[in-house]
Amino acid sequence: MSRRIPERTRAPSFFRRNGLSIAVLLMMLAAWSAQCITGFAAHNDELIEHGSPSIGLAAYLISGDFWSATFENWESEFLQMGVYVLLTVWLRQKGSAESLPMDESEDDAPSMPQHPSANARHSVVRWLYGHSLSIAFLLLFLASFTGHLFGSWRKSIGDALMHHQSPETLGQYFASPSFWFESFQNWQSEFLAVLSLVVLSIFLRQKDSPQSKKVDEPNSKTGT
Repeated sequence: MSRRIPERTRAPSFFRRNGLSIAVLLMMLAAWSAQCITGFAAHNDELIEHGSPSIGLAAYLISGDFWSATFENWESEFLQMGVYVLLTVWLRQKGSAESLPMDESEDDAPSMPQHPSANARHSVVRWLYGHSLSIAFLLLFLASFTGHLFGSWRKSIGDALMHHQSPETLGQYFASPSFWFESFQNWQSEFLAVLSLVVLSIFLRQKDSPQSKKVDEPNSKTGT
């Protein structure tokens, strides 16, 4: 009697393996496209209001106005995530699903790591790999901050010429209150969002979400 050969388990589809990142990417691109269209219309309305000719979409997409608005928000997002990653290394919040356990003994026993070979190389490379997430967020923040600075500066030059004023140099604009106002108004909202996630996860639940504790766990339970 021949033995039946079990069917090979089908590997998950590409979308199933990457569905979360694909969905968020599509939402981001949709919102960014909407920002382009509405920002383009608003910018032309402002130009016409000041007696200047309107510009085409291609010209808008390379303008300081567009890149200032884009990098201003990216900058705050990467700052938020970078700071959050670092703070959760050292600090705890009792009862929060976003915090490491209060007692290190609550952690599972460490298993054999399956890290890339960089983890076994020179100590400097290992240190860089061990901090690569926060380093990546720092570099993304600095790149976005620089893009925000140059985009807003170019926008300020256009505004100054529109109002028949002398434009500021890059150094003057960097030291101006208007540039830092753009940054701080976004930074504070990002820190508020992190605070809300940390604190609300103490008392509230979302079934089946890895960001939430289990529904029947007490408020005092820290970590997921």
